[in-house]
Amino acid sequence: MFRYPKPMARLIEELTRLPGVGPKTGQRLAFFLIDQSPAQVNSFVEAIVEAKRKIKYCSQCFHLTEEDPCSICSDLKRDKTFICVVEQPRDVIAMERTKSFNGVYHVLHGAISPLEGIGPNQLRIKELLARISPDIKEVVLATDPNVEGEATAMYLARLLKPLGVKVTRMAHGMPVGSDLEYVDEVTLSKALEGRREL
Repeated sequence: MFRYPKPMARLIEELTRLPGVGPKTGQRLAFFLIDQSPAQVNSFVEAIVEAKRKIKYCSQCFHLTEEDPCSICSDLKRDKTFICVVEQPRDVIAMERTKSFNGVYHVLHGAISPLEGIGPNQLRIKELLARISPDIKEVVLATDPNVEGEATAMYLARLLKPLGVKVTRMAHGMPVGSDLEYVDEVTLSKALEGRREL
């Protein structure tokens, strides 16, 4: 049986560690990279290293940033009394594409999922609670409309409501079982407009 040379096998193995990349896609990507010029491969590697070195989490909202605080948290035109809670940094980008939200964000970095061993302590929930003050008028829970997202939203609502803050949930104009990052801008805008208090 044919075996790949060790460097190629290692490259395929590393590529299959990426989300959504199985063995066949890993092989296809490895062959693609091997066919590229050394300059193209170096540019690709440098982009990965630079992103890893320069990108960090905002100390306020935990979104990806080069500068701390991030451009959203430091924007004086944003309504700091309005916090939108999302699961992942990519969800901030999806919300920003709608141009319908002028508040600030809080990124949890996941959702409660007992089957995957993710509990409230693995998320940025303590940091969210620390941000709640009398100045905060509303917290929009924009977690994904799936089982984990709903469980996370209900858990957060139980923690936030006693703090005297208005807690709303994105309206269900979004397809159930989908991820926020894949929902189109119009649907997201309508869901934001039709949010409801929990």
